[in-house]
Amino acid sequence: MVDALINAQGVRKSFTLGKRRVDVLQNVDLVVHRGEFVAIKGASGAGKSTLLHLLGGLDAPNEGEIWFAGQDLSKLSARDLDRFRNLKVGFVFQAYHILPELDALENVCLPARMARMNASEALERARRLLERVGLGERMDHKPYELSGGEQQRVAVARALINEPELILADEPTGNLDSHTGQEIIDLLCALRTERQVTLIFATHDARIAAQAPRVVELADGQIRG
Repeated sequence: MVDALINAQGVRKSFTLGKRRVDVLQNVDLVVHRGEFVAIKGASGAGKSTLLHLLGGLDAPNEGEIWFAGQDLSKLSARDLDRFRNLKVGFVFQAYHILPELDALENVCLPARMARMNASEALERARRLLERVGLGERMDHKPYELSGGEQQRVAVARALINEPELILADEPTGNLDSHTGQEIIDLLCALRTERQVTLIFATHDARIAAQAPRVVELADGQIRG
């Protein structure tokens, strides 16, 4: 599968809660090709977030393998895994996860500064991205001065600043009203096309999921169909 960006095989993930083991993912196989737009649909607790975290290197499976562009993530050192997350993957979360003490421009610059990008280049990229997501007039605003939809746009811009190959969006519309949520999905779709990146998002909303060319259903920790 030479054009496979992600190849997950036999992935299992469990957590221990007190004396009880909870099996979240069970023998999951998933291949995603470069440039694909895939929705992972499932109810709350189905394991969607856990799967995205594994695909993005935020966590490791108990069993199975996850390959990214032909590289086994389990073979990366902690330092290389940090670089992988920073440079290859852009994350967009339901709760935004932007820092309250920083303004929009500073929040978007963060991943670039972590990657030791030249400060002026990071600022220029961040400004262009904020313009692109419709926040050109809000760059100096702190999160508390922005609406939920605007905060999510900051998160989208931040996810793109290092020009990653993969965008992982975990319930990116979950905290938004339906109109604003649709605007975020439209924005992600447009940016995917413009930047030729692979997009995977998780959602419990069948209407949102149906907008992706490929829908993968996750139920009880397993991929259906």
